[in-house]
Amino acid sequence: MRAEVRYKQDQMDIPGHLESIEDVDSLIEALLSGPKNENLAQIIHLSRERVAFGWPDHELLVGVDKELNVGLMSFMDRVENYVTVGPESSRNAPEYYLAGHWRSFPDQTEVSIDLVREAVKEFLASGGQRPACVAWKDQFPDE
Repeated sequence: MRAEVRYKQDQMDIPGHLESIEDVDSLIEALLSGPKNENLAQIIHLSRERVAFGWPDHELLVGVDKELNVGLMSFMDRVENYVTVGPESSRNAPEYYLAGHWRSFPDQTEVSIDLVREAVKEFLASGGQRPACVAWKDQFPDE
């Protein structure tokens, strides 16, 4: 179990690492307690293959909103881009920030922080597979 994680502006070139389930809890707590412009993390599992030029074949984005106590995830691989499915009562076009850079997500994609935490642990333990403990939908259905 080992993954690279990036979310801080000064960490983009030299990532942190997730090596245990406890590290996932630390990451979620850091995102919750950190500045609003660093509330989205990019996670790359190191056991998955690399493609052209050494690029990873996947990406998991994990965001948390400490004020609303919700979060979301998107998962991209060589086939599809997915985003979590939240309840109809969740926000439209939620915004999160990866290292100070703004990202907007589709409507109704936010889920509980506990579910985000569980899914990241599953991602880490599964070798970088898309977590099955959450529902997913196509992030760009009209393309």
